[in-house]
Amino acid sequence: IQRMLMNQMGGQGAPNPDMPLADTSEQIYISSLSLLKMLKHGRAGVPFEVMGLMLGEIVDDYTVKVVDVFAMPQSGTSVSVESVDPVFQTNMLDMLKQTQRSEIVVGWYHSHPGFGCWLSGVDINTQQSFEQLNNKAVAVVVDPIQSVKGKVVIDAFRLINPQVTMLGGEPRQTTSNIGHIEKPSLQALYRGLNKHYYSIVINFRKNELEQKMLLNLYKRKWNQAMKLERMDDHAKRNENVMESMANLSKDYSKWIEAVSYTHLTLPTIYSVQISVVAVSLKKKK
Repeated sequence: IQRMLMNQMGGQGAPNPDMPLADTSEQIYISSLSLLKMLKHGRAGVPFEVMGLMLGEIVDDYTVKVVDVFAMPQSGTSVSVESVDPVFQTNMLDMLKQTQRSEIVVGWYHSHPGFGCWLSGVDINTQQSFEQLNNKAVAVVVDPIQSVKGKVVIDAFRLINPQVTMLGGEPRQTTSNIGHIEKPSLQALYRGLNKHYYSIVINFRKNELEQKMLLNLYKRKWNQAMKLERMDDHAKRNENVMESMANLSKDYSKWIEAVSYTHLTLPTIYSVQISVVAVSLKKKK
């Protein structure tokens, strides 16, 4: 149909039929560490919005992998957040490279405390600036208030090119139903979902080290081994331990003496009782 329209319009202003379109099988993989950091950052900023950048790699045209995130020092209100600080971003990336973090910025995240996952007008402008640098950039929105144990309210978005829709072209290819079984919220549809931006399926992955880290979170006082205490308190605790050990050793020696005494006296008592019984039997006979 696009080829026929292009022929009728004489090839002027018609979209290229061979241009790559966004696919419904696009997915973004978020690591457990990144998810914990985003939720912790969002909870710390309630009731205001907070934002940060996501580090990772673009695997192919349909897959984005997020391995780590870091917060940005932006001040926000309850309904909007400021734009990205390029100076802080450059300094933070330089410091991360020194810690063997060579991943690139694949998008940004921000929080919507209590009012769902969608993009406002300011968020759309921020996402446009990211997509001008990288057309595969992703905007992630997380709601730290509605997120409860076992359920995280989070969604990822990417903008729809308005020129394609104005010319009658499809903004996305329909090749998969992954993630489209769950219906979007009415609030997100009212805020421009599937008109100005579309949703991307989010999957979560964790390696062996991240799985051990998540298991340690359920242990009580798992971080006590990393804390340092005062030397006076440490020395006093050692004295108490040594004193208790000395008391235990004294009690153990007393118990050994009592047991040895009973082993020595019992045979004599038994022999006297046996002799008395024998004498009584002889008298009866």
